[in-house]
Amino acid sequence: MILVTAVPPPLCVARSPAHEVQAFARTSPRHPRRGSELRAFLRASAFSGVAKLIGMAKSVDRAVGVDIGGTGIKAGIVDLKRGELVSERIRVNTPEGATPDDVLAAVNGVLEELGGVDKMVPLGVAFPAIVKRGRTRSAANVSEKWIDFEAEEFFEDGLGRDIHFVNDADAAGVAEVRYGAAQGREGLTVLTTLGTGIGSAFLYNGTLIPNTELGHLWYEGTSIERYAAYSAMERENLSWEDWSKRLQLFYDHVELLFSPDLFVVGGGVSKHPDRFLPLLKLRTPILPALHRNSSGIIGAAALAGD
Repeated sequence: MILVTAVPPPLCVARSPAHEVQAFARTSPRHPRRGSELRAFLRASAFSGVAKLIGMAKSVDRAVGVDIGGTGIKAGIVDLKRGELVSERIRVNTPEGATPDDVLAAVNGVLEELGGVDKMVPLGVAFPAIVKRGRTRSAANVSEKWIDFEAEEFFEDGLGRDIHFVNDADAAGVAEVRYGAAQGREGLTVLTTLGTGIGSAFLYNGTLIPNTELGHLWYEGTSIERYAAYSAMERENLSWEDWSKRLQLFYDHVELLFSPDLFVVGGGVSKHPDRFLPLLKLRTPILPALHRNSSGIIGAAALAGD
């Protein structure tokens, strides 16, 4: 066994106030707007209602989150003050092969099932890959076509709107530190998502350290998620006890490397915490994610609403 580790656009009478607001209240990192630009725009504006609409746009209280996983794609509308779903959670199976075009079609489908989402409502999309400046740098449990792919731009073009694009486990971590099991916790919280693979999020005093990918620690010639993810239990028909022994090995090593102050467990298996958490013997406290498998939706929405 081896473990290793810009200038405001000119006013145009043909544009409505809502269009002007959209131009200046984008949430995508690719469209930053400084406060000085907004103030200059408002002073120059001939539209009497724009300032009021800008204020409304800045006081967002709801957003939509989409959580794309290796097995399922989930979406919902989130109350950003309470960190709770205020709609039904929509879920469809991830298309076989999970190519970009097929995943985009599925995301459009879940948004339609939500009744259609106004484009002024922020939208966050969580995805199971390393995400750097909107580009996916890896492809675990999805098509290799996602490797080094301009994913954020692809989704924005395909959905016809701005989005916030983030790693799926990082989104879940943000949900739990803002609204869930890690809220108010000091030090290092390590959230792990146990599902098709193993995702991870590091949160130090509430601040996200992105793209940690602990599921790709090396174990017997492959990523440890092949050995210890929830999907391994299902694939190999393991008992809870036998699977927990594999989890013990994983968490022991993470504990040795990083000395966390808290583990939080999310992902598909988090709906059964009593079946396996008591079987783990760790020095670090370990808790189930408060929002269970909806944490990714909530975190993606929260980041989009920032």
